Amino acid sequence: MKEKFKYILTIIITLIVGVIGTIVTLKHYDLLGKPVIEKTVSNITLTESDTIKPAIDKVYDSQVYIESYKNNRQTGSGSGFVYKKDDKYGYILTNHHVIDGASSIQTTNMQGQTVTAKVLGSDEYTDVAVLRIEASAVLSVAELGKSENSNIGDTIFAVGSPMGKEYIGSVTKGIISGKNRSVTVNSTNNPSTQYVVEVIQVDAALNPGNSGGALVNINGEVIGITSMKLVEDEIEGMGFAIPIELVESILDKLENGKKIERPVLGVSLLDVDNKYVLYVNGITLDSSIDSGVVVVEVEKSSPAGKASLKKGDVILELNNEKVLDVAYFRSLLYKYNVGDTITLKVYRDNSILDLKVKLDVSLLNS
Repeated sequence: MKEKFKYILTIIITLIVGVIGTIVTLKHYDLLGKPVIEKTVSNITLTESDTIKPAIDKVYDSQVYIESYKNNRQTGSGSGFVYKKDDKYGYILTNHHVIDGASSIQTTNMQGQTVTAKVLGSDEYTDVAVLRIEASAVLSVAELGKSENSNIGDTIFAVGSPMGKEYIGSVTKGIISGKNRSVTVNSTNNPSTQYVVEVIQVDAALNPGNSGGALVNINGEVIGITSMKLVEDEIEGMGFAIPIELVESILDKLENGKKIERPVLGVSLLDVDNKYVLYVNGITLDSSIDSGVVVVEVEKSSPAGKASLKKGDVILELNNEKVLDVAYFRSLLYKYNVGDTITLKVYRDNSILDLKVKLDVSLLNS
């Protein structure tokens, strides 16, 4: 009798433990067998998916797929999103390189509706373009946030159309890996010209077709525009986005079709370590010079010419900021406006000079 009682008790205990174990397992795994991360706020338990979904929903229907054509042949494709709408039109942000050189552009929204888009303005340096479509094709408008309020480690999402229209609205998740990263980019129209842009670094998967898509924070706000132009093919887990503040700084001009004016010095420059080309141009540097950029040619009527810059001068600093190379010098110069006066610290004939230069206009990517 005792043995029978022990046997029954053992079965009951086993069943109880099994039920408890099942409850614990179901609580921490979803129906697909994936672990669920829980966060407790004010005695309310939220799963991670509960906090992510509202952010994605907020921006999702604003996404569009973009196709560029020239002479009836498709020349490019990418992503974009509607950021503004009025009674007549919807306004789309995307990358300059997605629509560069196109004679016609088609956009497709999340419901499959395809319409013709017009380019209002485009800027190669920031890799930003603004398109306009009929308001009837707008499903939703994305809210612009502030990347400056984000921190390294913050959760972000990249929304776009990697690999074509059939994957429109694809969402990848990651974190902000770095802020204010300096990336050197080759000009599309002039590959020999390089410039440095400051970007947001993320680890969310970005693939061809993601260019021009939205980088979204946990609040569902767009804090950047993703750009595959900035990504090296052989590098994985490292993507970049253009900060939305940089976009907003030129948005009004792009919407109104105005040219983006950037200052010019009127000089040809080489990096100090490009010694062979400098030698060919008749320039030999002092061995103590290990940074800066070398003036190879000066246009007489240019700001540089008026400030008495000469061939062979080495520009060491711009307004007390050290000049590393030609690309970095250009990024420093573009912080200033046409009409501003800057101070260049210049090495010439074993002497250091401070030359003041009043900047004139250059139409980059007109």
